[in-house]
Amino acid sequence: MKTKTLTVSSERHTEMIDISADIRAAVAESGVKNGICLVFVPHTTAAVTVNENADPDVKSDIIKELAEIVPWEDNYRHREGNAAAHLKSSLVGCAQSLIIEDGDLLLGTWQGVYFCEYDGPRRRRVLLKIVADA
Repeated sequence: MKTKTLTVSSERHTEMIDISADIRAAVAESGVKNGICLVFVPHTTAAVTVNENADPDVKSDIIKELAEIVPWEDNYRHREGNAAAHLKSSLVGCAQSLIIEDGDLLLGTWQGVYFCEYDGPRRRRVLLKIVADA
């Protein structure tokens, strides 16, 4: 299958956006019943993660704690002024591999897939490669 591109628009500087439904729709559209969906964020100031999607406080807690671990201002040498966003992207990661079983993502009961924006608001891409089992 060709690479599928999702477009994500953030509204805030730092934000976690649930993209699970968009990924599930792409998996359904692909027709793949069993395989892998690689989710890749081709940006150096954004990331993708899997975490709880039932309690919105989890997203708030993650954003708050990452801001404490990696403050926006900290005498960074990167001249563009967004070094903290680059660091957060590296800590969280730019890709996730998700199992497809019976035509759907095999996620835990409380799990969702989140696009993580660290230098918004922006319009971003998320790339999906959906591969069927051999």
